[in-house]
Amino acid sequence: MGERDAGRQAEGGGPAVPGEPDPAGVRRVSRVVLLDPDDRILLLHGFEPDRRAETWWFTPGGGLEGGESREEAARRELAEETGITDVVLGPVLWKRHCAFPFDGRRWEQDEWYYLGRTDRTATDTGGHTDLERRSVSGLRWWTSEELSASHETVYPTRLAELLRTLLDEGPPNAPVQLETERV
Repeated sequence: MGERDAGRQAEGGGPAVPGEPDPAGVRRVSRVVLLDPDDRILLLHGFEPDRRAETWWFTPGGGLEGGESREEAARRELAEETGITDVVLGPVLWKRHCAFPFDGRRWEQDEWYYLGRTDRTATDTGGHTDLERRSVSGLRWWTSEELSASHETVYPTRLAELLRTLLDEGPPNAPVQLETERV
């Protein structure tokens, strides 16, 4: 799940309990900046399970499971969270480290953001985990202009600016390291 999802297992060497961070305490996460033919980005609307008024928007994605690669995790998470499997997955656009409280715990994540393109805009949340069902209220396709004009919380916090740059200049030659975000 998203920015504050604690319901996935860490990659290789990680704990046997899904959602636990790796032994170093950092959860490896893959995310997808999914764009439709009109260059709209798909975001999920999340909230604290016990505080529904505390909300934010975030890109699809979540923690690596077992020995899967970052790309495999990105595809799996996208399918589980959105129902979209027909996607052209492109390069890694951005990387960031973030830390935040969610569902009563503190999470440290190392996130990679992949570019994804799809012609499909219909979504299906039937693959959501129990935690996602308790902490995601919906999905929405946003234009760059809508995202720039929004006063809602969005992660990463510079997503509107990053999306505009991506649409204007194309993917970077190498992944851009974003500033660390701590909530």
